Amino acid sequence: MTTDTARAFLSDNAAPVHPEVWEAMRAADASDSPYDGDAISQRLDEAFGALFGREVAVLWVATGTAANCLALAAMVPPHGAVVCHEEAHIEMDEGGAPGFFLHGAKLLLARGDSAKLTPDAIRAVVDPIRDDVHQVQPHAISITQASEYGCCYRADELAAISALAREKGLGLHMDGARFANAAAFLSDLGAGASTAAQAAAGDVDALSFGCVKNGGMSAEAIVFFDPTLADVARYRRKRAGHLQSKGRFLAAQLLAMVEGDLWLANGRAANAAAGEVARACADRLMQPVEANEVFVRLSPQEREVLRDQGFAFYDWGADAARFVTAWNTREDDARALATAIAGL
Repeated sequence: MTTDTARAFLSDNAAPVHPEVWEAMRAADASDSPYDGDAISQRLDEAFGALFGREVAVLWVATGTAANCLALAAMVPPHGAVVCHEEAHIEMDEGGAPGFFLHGAKLLLARGDSAKLTPDAIRAVVDPIRDDVHQVQPHAISITQASEYGCCYRADELAAISALAREKGLGLHMDGARFANAAAFLSDLGAGASTAAQAAAGDVDALSFGCVKNGGMSAEAIVFFDPTLADVARYRRKRAGHLQSKGRFLAAQLLAMVEGDLWLANGRAANAAAGEVARACADRLMQPVEANEVFVRLSPQEREVLRDQGFAFYDWGADAARFVTAWNTREDDARALATAIAGL
């Protein structure tokens, strides 16, 4: 049967572009300097600096894969390695791009509940490595906020990982494909005196700030909290084919997100829809629902029942499913899915 797109819970990548983002792109459709020399691109450092309350250097790119890999390439030499979770996006879903962008650098895989790393898990990977030329040396840690299972690092967890990175002399990268969802969750928890962005980022060296999953069209931001890393990344971005000649259209999307806090409002809306679904799942839930992903235990027969009612989603192994909400998920559709799951 044909699935009603309003009842699609496949991915937030499938969501439409937010009207304010379209308007910003239309407004950017005027002659200006090429590449990143335009007036809009020149505003990114200041806008993101205000968001995070510190000096930053911001580069736009077109994809999350490029954002992650170019950020890491600025920290890690070809003979080095990145510590990440065994289910991290850079390991499972980027088609070998880290090895390509980092010219052969290795991913060292660690374990952790809810696809989150801990200092102990990181130590278990890096401590046995001998400090000699015969073994690949770690140069960076990459964490995901929110994680691949939609779970968020709290401030104390981020601080502990950051402290370990400093102790070991490692760079710290954050894959923030769903950063807005994590920030909205932490903000709703009352994340101290920090802004939502500061609480969600902690003390990292580089952040891949997600936009496309959150209502953008074709722009992601690499936010460097160590601006010297951006100097390296600019050359790598050009070499990788990601220095677009009309970069003002990417910059416009990012400014539309951050200057009026649209990024946070969209993240909060997606989280609310996921929460509506989660409340109906009871002991079917496989992970805490802290962002906009809901992992649910469902038999093949139960999944078929839901699909027969017009719901679209991805299977997650033999006896589970993943439902993803987005900024535009309607309350009625989230409630309909919740009712359908509760009625199984």
